[in-house]
Amino acid sequence: MEGLTRKMRIDCQSHIFPDAYIEILAQNPHPPQVIRQGSEAVVTYGDVQTFRLQDEAYDPKRKLKDMDKAGVDMALLSTNIPPPCMLAPELGKSGAQAINNAIAELVDAYPQRFAGLACLPWQNPDEAVTEMDRVKRLGFRGVMLYSHIGGKPVDAPEFEPIYTHAETLHLPIVMHPTVPTWGEAIKDHWMIGMMGLQVDNSFALLRLILSGILERHPRLQIVMPHVGGILPYMSGRIDHQTEVLGRARENITQPPSAYLQQIYLDTVSPSPQALQYAYEFSGADRLLFGTDHPWVDMPRFVRLIEEMPISEVDKARIFGGNAVALFDL
Repeated sequence: MEGLTRKMRIDCQSHIFPDAYIEILAQNPHPPQVIRQGSEAVVTYGDVQTFRLQDEAYDPKRKLKDMDKAGVDMALLSTNIPPPCMLAPELGKSGAQAINNAIAELVDAYPQRFAGLACLPWQNPDEAVTEMDRVKRLGFRGVMLYSHIGGKPVDAPEFEPIYTHAETLHLPIVMHPTVPTWGEAIKDHWMIGMMGLQVDNSFALLRLILSGILERHPRLQIVMPHVGGILPYMSGRIDHQTEVLGRARENITQPPSAYLQQIYLDTVSPSPQALQYAYEFSGADRLLFGTDHPWVDMPRFVRLIEEMPISEVDKARIFGGNAVALFDL
């Protein structure tokens, strides 16, 4: 997009939740489902997790106001959870298209402020490939992948054509957690949100590595949110398991850390120590600024990058330069 420079701030994790998609969620015959209560929508995962979707939280005018306050120039828009890959197969396509159409409208209305990351009906691989072609024509900059596909692992063979097509179209895949299939075990004390989401998403990325998907698709670009979940911190142990003990080496030719260090991490973490570790682990060229708006104090996430003890050149890469290159902005 014209006018972008490497000094700009581009938020690579920013969410909306379209009304049209809420109506489709309400039709889902099993959890996750949605119940409308006035201006709020209550999302339920049965007795495992519930949360409220407040319309004003996702108001694009509020998002633009918050971006202006924080000095954020552009946001890549996506929908967080529950994703359309959690819907019954007959609703997957309509759910994904409801999200993507809403994002496309916002990008058309504010082309200098917003860009799109598309949802796919992963549970229907043929439809996912077709939708990928459609959103590519609409100018979307990447596609979303969640930590499981309606309970199926992300490395199941049936999903390989989707990875193949994403690589062919040069569409980065941006990962995002969703409520784990094992959420029942950690539903007490709000541990799903505190830790379970990141652990489950880390398992999903580890599956992409150990199954050989990243080996077979070397040009596939992956973005892992929240400074890599737990994987950067466990990388030494994981490599020991494969390289010393000889476990899970069937599908890979390099240590898992070699694949992990080719993945982009976003900076959505309130911890300066975690940000510094991610910087040392992945390098400035593999970090993308993000906020997880609307559930955060956006200026705080800007300050965390500004206060890192790194060069201004590296800060510029993290704030926007890397995103411009990766997403062809």
